[in-house]
Amino acid sequence: MEADSNSSSGSFILMGISDHPQLEMVFFVVILVSYLLTLLGNSTIILLSRLDARLHTPMYFFLSNLSSLDLAFTTSSVPQMLKNLWGPDKTISYGGCVTQLYVFLWLGATECILLVVMAFDRYVAVCRPLHYMSIMNPRLCWLLAAISWLGGLGNSVIQSTFTLQLPFCGHRKVDNFLCEVPAMIKLACGDTSLNEAVLNGVCTFFTAVPLSTILISYCFIARAVMKIRSVEGRRKAFNTCLSHLVVVFLFYGSAIYGYLLPAKSSNQDQGKFISLFYSVVTPMVNPLIYTLRNKEVKGALGRLLGKGTQAR
Repeated sequence: MEADSNSSSGSFILMGISDHPQLEMVFFVVILVSYLLTLLGNSTIILLSRLDARLHTPMYFFLSNLSSLDLAFTTSSVPQMLKNLWGPDKTISYGGCVTQLYVFLWLGATECILLVVMAFDRYVAVCRPLHYMSIMNPRLCWLLAAISWLGGLGNSVIQSTFTLQLPFCGHRKVDNFLCEVPAMIKLACGDTSLNEAVLNGVCTFFTAVPLSTILISYCFIARAVMKIRSVEGRRKAFNTCLSHLVVVFLFYGSAIYGYLLPAKSSNQDQGKFISLFYSVVTPMVNPLIYTLRNKEVKGALGRLLGKGTQAR
């Protein structure tokens, strides 16, 4: 793992926690287990949403989009993390680093937009229940999903390309678990003030603005929920909305900390663990949050397992 040879070969070194080698195997096991749970949980939600006719609703259409997003999001970074934690080789090719930079930012920005779309879906479901299916028709659902994915892609193309224009002066040691914009800005040897300003501006748009929109929509939702006379109906609406809010705060909280703090001045060790949180932990817990208090998903899973048992 020598800097000169890696620099000449055009690769980067993902430092991770190489300054604490005794912890690498612990991190390897924890991240591997988390990744396997992520694959299992999100794949289950996608499978149930496709196979169970009772889940063919806008809410589960967007939830399956979120699960697909989380699968891709974590897969864009975790296999490389595991490879680097397993042995002494911490390198990632230049092409691999660039791909990870674009894909990770694309999927992260897409999730920012998708969570707003899901909040809008809950707003219509609770505040306009009689017109829900007519408003959230399949055409609008597909349009909102496309806007989320394409909006995230546009943000990634602009920000990642702008970041890669920075001079690195042969510096190849990325002090993080993955190639992402804040870590690459830290690596640069030139003036990064413009990049930091652009990063803060774009991330404010993709985090603070959507988060404010979600919170405002939930103020209207809370007022509508309080007017529901049925205790069961109120509990169902509360559980569904609470699950979404928990996911929102987990994702936006870590993203704001990781991307809106000044890239050169923030604590790098904290930045590493924040990166781990939104790339490993959040995709793992999202399926648990949405299923633990959701009778519809539990029922669909029970019916699917029941069919499998009967088939035997």
